[in-house]
Amino acid sequence: MFRNAMPRYEVLSAEAMETLDKGWRRIVSEIGVEFMSDRALDLFRQAGQRVEDNTVFLDPDFVLAQVAKAPREYDVAARNPDNTIHIGGDAMAFGAVYGPPFVRQGDVRRDATMEDFRSFTKLAQSFPVLDSAGGVICEPNDTPLDSRHLDMTYALQTLTDKVYMGNVVSGPNAVDTIEMSSILFGGREIIEQTPVTISLINCNSPLRWDDRMLDAQFEYSAANQPVVLTPFLLMGAMSPVTIPAALVQQMAEALSGIALSQLIRPGCPVIFGSFLSNIDMQSGSPCFGTPESGIGLLCTGQIARHFGLPFRSGGAMTSSQVPDAQAGYEALMTLLPTFLAGANWVMHSAGWLEGGLVAGYEKFIVDVELLQMMRVEFTPLEIDEASLAFDAHTEVGHGGHFLGAMHTMERFRTCFYRPMLSSSDNYERWMKNGAADTADRAATIYQQRLDEYEPPSLDDAVRAELEEYVVRRRKELGD
Repeated sequence: MFRNAMPRYEVLSAEAMETLDKGWRRIVSEIGVEFMSDRALDLFRQAGQRVEDNTVFLDPDFVLAQVAKAPREYDVAARNPDNTIHIGGDAMAFGAVYGPPFVRQGDVRRDATMEDFRSFTKLAQSFPVLDSAGGVICEPNDTPLDSRHLDMTYALQTLTDKVYMGNVVSGPNAVDTIEMSSILFGGREIIEQTPVTISLINCNSPLRWDDRMLDAQFEYSAANQPVVLTPFLLMGAMSPVTIPAALVQQMAEALSGIALSQLIRPGCPVIFGSFLSNIDMQSGSPCFGTPESGIGLLCTGQIARHFGLPFRSGGAMTSSQVPDAQAGYEALMTLLPTFLAGANWVMHSAGWLEGGLVAGYEKFIVDVELLQMMRVEFTPLEIDEASLAFDAHTEVGHGGHFLGAMHTMERFRTCFYRPMLSSSDNYERWMKNGAADTADRAATIYQQRLDEYEPPSLDDAVRAELEEYVVRRRKELGD
């Protein structure tokens, strides 16, 4: 995984942070946050918080005391120890797109299938720059709704040996993820000692945590598995249109969710989540890769560090329908501040199209290229006597060239990033080789990767036990 040793880009003054701090305190104490779960309401009552119907009015100091119980940094184990990740500090971990019901393959946009899910999982396994395939990489619409989470979890566990995300559609689905993880890693006590899965708990913004998400949160937090408490904020729809107002609402929602996790199990791992962008004020459509989302991302990183929490934000997001120039520049508009802010857990790092409705095969490859380039750009320079290359100047002299210099010959294989996707051919060579554009070249790469894919090894007994669990649970669910 990547360690971002570059300085963080902080945009908020001390006065601005103080103003934002007052803002979230007013929201949680004066307006309150809805929790659509009797279990959650009972925990807050027992902790001395005022509860009216489903609304909890939180003492800000109580919230901060709960937040302080969450670990600043921790590991999440992969079944291949080489792929174990660290959450927090200067560590950055990247997962693929999450949630699209559709896929794009060349010119074809269609419903996602289980075969697509497996293909994207294999692609995530094949690129070291991705630390995780994610969770719902796409929604396999050709499998039964009640049991497809079993097939997705099984695919993530067997087709990759990287960290994976848990299902959050319901409490029972979360239990299935935990049970299957216990099988894969050798027991519940083992996964409680070092967590093995990360799960996304979205707030139903504004200011409401719904029952299904909370049921999943209860299961994962009780099992000591990290949850990403994420306000879902599109400014102008789920929050006010101003960035400061969105930030304050984000703080109130995320911190209240984190406080609940610490009531469920003090000290359990959490991630301060952020999904912040805006809508098109003419059409109402969500927009991604916008300047406002970039600013919000930079602010979120500073806010999370202020509370001593690891945070999730960013990715390679775009509103574009196809992997075109818009898709590229909007993805970079989000990915660059992701690195500048040092996001610890980055979802939607590869494959996001059409505002998250589509997982794109070609876009997946474009984003992997961007990730690889960003990692090089954010690796600090090593400046020493050898890198100053004084001997090369002595050898070449005035008016010469360095192409054949010894310094160059010793370093030419590794001195520059070598793109897998970009073309630097001259026009004649490009035409001779078929005049393939970026999407065409990306299609060739993903097809080749799928052809060359080899599954990571897995103990036959473990595989059999996982299969038996899936078959049994599918029957119990009536599928």
